[in-house]
Amino acid sequence: MTNTNLADLVRNVPDFPLPGIQFKDITTLLRNGPAFRQVIQALADRYADRKLDAIVGVESRGFIFSAPLAFQLGVGLVPVRKPGKLPADTYQVEYALEYGTNKLEIHRDAFQPGARVLVVDDLLATGGTIVAATQLIEQAGGVVEELAFVIELSFLNGREKLGKYAVHALIQY
Repeated sequence: MTNTNLADLVRNVPDFPLPGIQFKDITTLLRNGPAFRQVIQALADRYADRKLDAIVGVESRGFIFSAPLAFQLGVGLVPVRKPGKLPADTYQVEYALEYGTNKLEIHRDAFQPGARVLVVDDLLATGGTIVAATQLIEQAGGVVEELAFVIELSFLNGREKLGKYAVHALIQY
């Protein structure tokens, strides 16, 4: 498999969703089959020997990467979702955004106690969403082994909020 510079396939969309924001659009990477395969294979290679029990995908773009990775590794997939999307009993965490608050949920029975999990999302920005996801995982009895991202916006210092967790990103800006 030839390696593509993945950063070359991420499109910048200026002023989306708000003026002054440079949105990192992954759809241009996703439509390139070999590059999408390269992303999943790079993650699978990194975590193949980690003895993980589950992959946690964070709504919604995290699902794009977490599902094929869980399949490749032969482990379960656990979704972290927005409120009202999961049908059984959930844990819920509210977290702050730059412009308000949001909430995430996970099923209460998502893991066996002590389950080793990898959290996967498309992008690490300020870290608020992932901090909330790790809180949910720990409430549900899981142990976060690492946090994996396709893109990290280093200049937003999200990694600092995740100090106790190992963080891996394929692309850094």
